[in-house]
Amino acid sequence: MKPRWWRDDAGAGSVLALGIACAVVTVAGGAMTVVGASAAQARAAVAADLAALGAADAASGRIGGVPCDTAGQVAQANGAALAACDQAGTVVTVTATTPYLVWHAKASARAGPAAPR
Repeated sequence: MKPRWWRDDAGAGSVLALGIACAVVTVAGGAMTVVGASAAQARAAVAADLAALGAADAASGRIGGVPCDTAGQVAQANGAALAACDQAGTVVTVTATTPYLVWHAKASARAGPAAPR
């Protein structure tokens, strides 16, 4: 014969429901972190693209200013920080970073005239 506590399963459904709820919250939290990191990467990529285009315009003389200074201003206007800027003639390569939680999303972009074929 089994002991009385073994036969009485009252409350087992509550424990199971609590376990399922904890698992759902954990998975949802992880998914939100991944989606947020992806959004930060997209923001960094957009900021890098626009900063490279602005710097290339400055390098070619279409607008006034120093190319890397222009890139920094454009990146900052798009919520990112300029991590690197390299100019070779009228071709400019920039790297922008965007913070997310404790990490930084980083993206690079290059802009300038097309290479001759």
